[in-house]
Amino acid sequence: MSEIITVAKVAELRPGEGKVVTAGDREVAVFNVAGKFYAVDNLCPHRGGPLGEGVLDGHVVTCPWHGWRFDVCTGVSPVVPTAKVDTFEVAIEGDEVKVKI
Repeated sequence: MSEIITVAKVAELRPGEGKVVTAGDREVAVFNVAGKFYAVDNLCPHRGGPLGEGVLDGHVVTCPWHGWRFDVCTGVSPVVPTAKVDTFEVAIEGDEVKVKI
């Protein structure tokens, strides 16, 4: 059963930034891409690096540990298409960022 959880305020994430949040029992990385918000599993599938602490270039985040890259819109790696992170629906309600887990 899915759950919708408030994870941040819109003002906490400027365009081009990401943030690690807890949503239920999961760590999720939330990103602001030019005013649109996306959420992916925070753990890089390579070695468990924190994607929410990575550098966001457009809609691609680079893991700070070993440089693996993922499209935050789709969860797919542009380099290794078989590598993928889970994505989550995001909704903005008022000034709150909500993630469906």
